[in-house]
Amino acid sequence: MDIDSLRQAIRDFTKERDWGHFHSPKNLAIAVSVEAAELLEVFQWLTPEQSDALPVDLLDEAKDEIGDVLICLLNLCNRLGLDPVQVAADKFEKVKKKYPIDKAKGLTLKYSKF
Repeated sequence: MDIDSLRQAIRDFTKERDWGHFHSPKNLAIAVSVEAAELLEVFQWLTPEQSDALPVDLLDEAKDEIGDVLICLLNLCNRLGLDPVQVAADKFEKVKKKYPIDKAKGLTLKYSKF
């Protein structure tokens, strides 16, 4: 399934359940945050090394939560009339300008600290 098909499936799912009136941009933005927090729970207390080598059960949990985050984001894009791929591409161009290779390579500094 490609992203456009997934977006349509989410629209259909929401419409069939008459949930659209619950899906204000505010509520969907909150849902993104809640689902992202649930993703964080998967990694809580793991070392960086452990997080790089998740056992199958934790990987499955991470996949479910990543799916939830993406569904909420796509729902928000649907509601706001935004193309999520274009939104991400536009932001990526901004990030590349903020973090030029000659200043950012190998560093974790925020762009404003260069």
